[in-house]
Amino acid sequence: MPTDATLPSRARASDELLRTALEQFATVGFVGTSLQQIADHAGYSKSSVLYHYASKEALLEAAITPAIERLEVLVGEFAEGRRSDAARGVFIGSFVDLLLGERLAVHLFVNQGHSLGGIPIVERGNAAVRVLADAICSGATLVEQMRFGVALAGATYALVAGATFFGDEDPVNETLNAHTDEELREALVDVVSELLLPADGRQTR
Repeated sequence: MPTDATLPSRARASDELLRTALEQFATVGFVGTSLQQIADHAGYSKSSVLYHYASKEALLEAAITPAIERLEVLVGEFAEGRRSDAARGVFIGSFVDLLLGERLAVHLFVNQGHSLGGIPIVERGNAAVRVLADAICSGATLVEQMRFGVALAGATYALVAGATFFGDEDPVNETLNAHTDEELREALVDVVSELLLPADGRQTR
């Protein structure tokens, strides 16, 4: 039976393995990452990984569930508010916060989601995206649909998917890395708001 002294170390090991798994899944790819690789990078044995997580799929689920749950909540709130400017303004801020707070998980979902079909947590994420698409397309003009798609996909690319293509020496990546998350948030909210909100609904400084 675990003692009070062993519980913090076990929780720490679980967190370290989860963080390492997410980093490896996002950079190497889920398919290309083995449990042994995760163990090696985290400094644990493979048996330790399996003690905390029964499989690679279990690690994936634990790694991206917080991001998917946040996505489900904000998509549900947006769908309920539909296309009002107030709902869009709240959604923009929350979406950018999601990108910044769950960067690796979103990177993984955006870039590899299509190849991870059948995994329950990934299917939940795909379902949330479909709800968002339905909310956007309901009664919207084609131009509105395109503006929303370009704005959200562009924001995601700038912070998340772009990391796949921009190397460490790329000036775009260096420019992004030179700014704080607060500066990035302000810039992204401004840009997305320019695309999605009328002038009287945009944030002002």
